[in-house]
Order: sequence, then C-alpha cells, then structure tokens
Amino acid sequence: MLRVAIVGMGNIGNTHAPVYQADDLADLVAVCDIIKERADRAAARYGVRAYYSVEEMLKHEQLDAVSVCSAGVENGGDHFAPTMQCLEAGLHVLGEKPISNEIEKARQMVAKADQKGVYYGINLNHRFVPPAAKAKQWVDEGRLGDLLLINMTMWIGNPNESSPWFHIRALHPHSLDIMRYFCGDVERVHAFFNQAPGRKCYSNVQVNLQFANGVVGHLTGSYDANPRHNLERCEVLGTKGRFVLDNLYEELTLYPRDSDELTVIRNSIMGGLSGFNATFSNRIHRWLEQVDAGVPRAHLDASGHEGLAVQEIIEAAIRSFETGRAEEVPVG
Repeated sequence: MLRVAIVGMGNIGNTHAPVYQADDLADLVAVCDIIKERADRAAARYGVRAYYSVEEMLKHEQLDAVSVCSAGVENGGDHFAPTMQCLEAGLHVLGEKPISNEIEKARQMVAKADQKGVYYGINLNHRFVPPAAKAKQWVDEGRLGDLLLINMTMWIGNPNESSPWFHIRALHPHSLDIMRYFCGDVERVHAFFNQAPGRKCYSNVQVNLQFANGVVGHLTGSYDANPRHNLERCEVLGTKGRFVLDNLYEELTLYPRDSDELTVIRNSIMGGLSGFNATFSNRIHRWLEQVDAGVPRAHLDASGHEGLAVQEIIEAAIRSFETGRAEEVPVG
C-alpha cells in the first residue's frame, strides 16, 4: 500500500482524494494547500493531516507518492515548484494536465524524474476507458491494417478568458494524447486559431498533424460549444477498416473495409462507466497499480514523457499560427 498525499485542494484535488481513499492500493495520509482554509477543510473531510507548504509536508510525512493538483495560469502554471520538490525528495508524482503551461519547465520536470529514477505520470484520463483500450487493441492486432489518418474533435463550453492560449494549453493535452495513443509521435503541425465574438482567448482551433509513421491527422477544438452538448469524437482509418469512438466512453464502432458487419461496443448501464468522474478512478488506480508493481518506468501509462510530448505539439501549434507555416515538433 502506497502512502499518498495531495497538493492542491481545489476541485481536482477533491476529485482525487475520494478515489485514493476508496482504492486498496493507497493510504491517503495528508493534504496540502497554500490556502489554509482549503487545506483544513479537506483534512477534516478526509480525516488526514493538513499542511500549508510542500516543504513542511515533506519534513513531517513519510510518503511514497503525491498527486499534484495545483492549478495556476492556464491550469498548469503552479505545477512546477511542488512537482520539483516532490521529485527531488524521491517521491513518485502523478501530475494534473497540462504538465506545465511553460514548455521549458515541463522539460525540467521530466528530466528531474529521470534523474531521480522515480515514476512521473500525468492525469491524461481520457484514454483510461474500456472503449479506448479496445480500440487500441484493434490497432495493435492489425484489425485496421496500416494506419492512414486520424480525426479528433473536442468541443466543450467554457467561458474562461484567463489568457489567449488557455483553450489549447488547458484542454487539448487530452485530445492530443488520444491521438498519440493510437498513432504515435507527431513530427509537424500546421495550425489555425480564431476568437469567437467578444472573447479574449483563441477559443477555436484547427490543427493539421503529420505523424512519424506517415499517418496524417486533424484536430478540431472549441470552447464555444453548448455545454449541454459537449462532443469528443475520434476516428481512425486504416487500410482494412476504421473505428469511431464517440464521446469518450459512450460508444465504439468498428467499420471493416470489406464487410457490412459492424462491431459496436456501448457503455453498459450495468457495470460500465457511471460518468466522467469514473475516468479519474480508472486512471488513478492504473497509476497505483503500476507504481505498486514496480513496472519498468518506460512502460508507465500516460507518463511525464507523454505529457511533455503533447505539450510540445501544443507549443508547435502556437508557433505555427504565429509564423503562418508548418512547424516541427521536438521529439524527446
């Protein structure tokens, strides 16, 4: 059983906490937040100790792992300091996405985890659903043949105006991680952005992607959808067929190239995912399971390296819009 603490007790920290408490592989022992009232409230709620600085928590607690759920600018601005402190202390860290809104800091965190030889994962929870795992199995088994193209759509309603690049930096680590999950590393991107009337952030984006294996792809993202009609749809086409993954976990359909017989997998109301928050349970349990089992660090699902890879794509997309040309994506 891993002794776990959570840094940052806002909405996401309070989503992680009950998951840890319900998991037999974890013992939640502490929470930390620079806002005293928030830390105290969470400590009372979960029956654990409260701390108001990471330094004090590390001084007084014997920990194995930490969830870093701080937010900050573009939901990633406050990740660097607590993550580096915990990694330096030799703790395994599960960080929230985006890994960081500053690419150099993201690179430093991944390098520090490598230097210390600890596990560093990112909560890219959209891939941790049974339909996505089944789709990946189809890809790995060759059911789609040679992969040719991927289309990804993620439209939600979010009025946040904190910065011009908030939309792509805060939301699209998820969509780009799904694209990489199925198709691998991205080499080049060409991006276009616009702002809906009255908005300060670039609330809509179209990104063309060229993958290292020759696959071509397209991402369409928006913060201007009706929040009651959020859309997340992924379609992958190969020489033998294609699949469509609708709304994350609702439905997966395989369309064979040479047959009219479809395979449809739907989220069951009996034993399926109960809702979006269940993706946190799946992701955190997988994190605990892999750390507890001591899997090779290179086999960690949704690792810091993968979180960095999607952030490199995002920064290349921003550069592309600013330069008006396709941009290379660094591959670590």
